[in-house]
Amino acid sequence: MAKTILCTINLPESSKQAVQWAVTMAQQLDAHLTILYTYRLIQSQSGEIVQLKKRIEQEASKQFQDIEKDLLIGKGISYDFRTEVGFVSDRIEDHAKKNNLNFLVIDKNVSTNSKETFEELMEHVHVPTLVIP
Repeated sequence: MAKTILCTINLPESSKQAVQWAVTMAQQLDAHLTILYTYRLIQSQSGEIVQLKKRIEQEASKQFQDIEKDLLIGKGISYDFRTEVGFVSDRIEDHAKKNNLNFLVIDKNVSTNSKETFEELMEHVHVPTLVIP
């Protein structure tokens, strides 16, 4: 079975450090890298949720292209980028259940809402985790 690394990011400059670590690990472990950006949808007015979702995902893809250009292209690894709606901890747990997750890299600026939630996440995921400051 192929090895997989999941890297959660929030797309500011600090995310680049998490991706750099994840790329290095993917190279060393010959693993596929999935980069995950999660976001919450808060509907401001009736009927705007679809447009809001589209706008958020377009902006995330645009920001990811810069990361991809700087850190991923030509590194000799397979990778994919995903945007998903929901809480970070829920999306990580879901990914861990559905994929052969071998390692988790988390940008410390990606909020899991509380210390308890982070500890709960670690109890459910059961994979080595690296938190990038």
